[in-house]
Amino acid sequence: MARTSKVLDNQRLGVTAKGAFDERGQVSTHLQDSQSPTTSQTSHPIDKLLAYHPPSAGLISKLPASWVPYAELARLDKPAGTYYLFFPCLFSTFAAASYTHAPPLAVLETSILFFTGALIMRGAGCTINDLWDRNLDPYVARTRLRPLARQALTPLQALVFTGFQLLAGLGLLLQFPTSCLYYGIPSLILVATYPLAKRVTHYPQFVLGLAFSWGAFMGFPALGVDLLADPIATKAMAALYASCVSWTVLYDMIYAHMDIKDDAKVGIKSIALRHEERTKAVLSGLAIVQTSLLALTGTLLKASPVFFIGASASTAATLGLMIWKVRLKHVSSCWWWFKNGAWLTGGGISLSLFAEYLLQEKRNEGQVEVPPSAWRELMHSHRPRQFS
Repeated sequence: MARTSKVLDNQRLGVTAKGAFDERGQVSTHLQDSQSPTTSQTSHPIDKLLAYHPPSAGLISKLPASWVPYAELARLDKPAGTYYLFFPCLFSTFAAASYTHAPPLAVLETSILFFTGALIMRGAGCTINDLWDRNLDPYVARTRLRPLARQALTPLQALVFTGFQLLAGLGLLLQFPTSCLYYGIPSLILVATYPLAKRVTHYPQFVLGLAFSWGAFMGFPALGVDLLADPIATKAMAALYASCVSWTVLYDMIYAHMDIKDDAKVGIKSIALRHEERTKAVLSGLAIVQTSLLALTGTLLKASPVFFIGASASTAATLGLMIWKVRLKHVSSCWWWFKNGAWLTGGGISLSLFAEYLLQEKRNEGQVEVPPSAWRELMHSHRPRQFS
């Protein structure tokens, strides 16, 4: 029944499924007009389908041809999502480092592990999402050339690939303290159910926020903090997590505006559709919530003015600028602010938290330091860590 509805929607656009896809599953440049000659003149983006062309630049272009669909499935050519998944991990790592006075080498090693994990798990999330949406993506202008949508890969191949991605993610998670397993694995439930949320609620961005912000849980246990025994760290982590959820809903609401017309036609729900006429008011509210929760995080951790001036002020300024400048009716504007917003807001918060860490280290000079070998032993134990 859902398939029939999508075909009817496609036909109303003047494009038949047969005309849009050739026998290899690739998008055809010859579109059949199912209604009248004037239909082909519509400005709807799906009427401008072009044949798929392999990437000619960037990292993916250097891969063997048989690997390219898998790299595209993992969105290696679109790293913005990886950065958005990584930043909450980095926030919590720097916050935990300031709280525990962790050695710089420990902070660096943990950050590298988190970035690798973000790269792997963001790819796994995209593969799972595309498996869910493989029958919808051909009818959305922006997603019509994804590997499953154009049938460059079969669902079975994508499922096997997902298995390898999740195994790689598990292998990386095992490099952290054992407690990180208990915090990390439940996030897979959210990763798997986000595509379903798009079908049943206008607020799937909230589910995405719960998943993409999960890294805010991980920095403290990764640096050896026992959250069950440390209520201050637990409250700070919860405030940071909630702040990141607000941020995710905000930037993904802008992202959702790129597909708003096609989503309405194929039955995909989003907060952008639900609040299309009040988007900037909702974005402003989310920005206030995010900034306030970030300030609460600093208060709980007894942060210095460096954190509040840097993190809270830069967040308010960059989000305010984005909400003011983004043109929600223009796909290119939404994409630019989504792509660069990761660095404007996420970079500002990260630099502020890192500056706070350096300040705390400066204040901690002259006190007993934990050597790297002892730090590794502490990190993999279940005892709360105190470096000072």
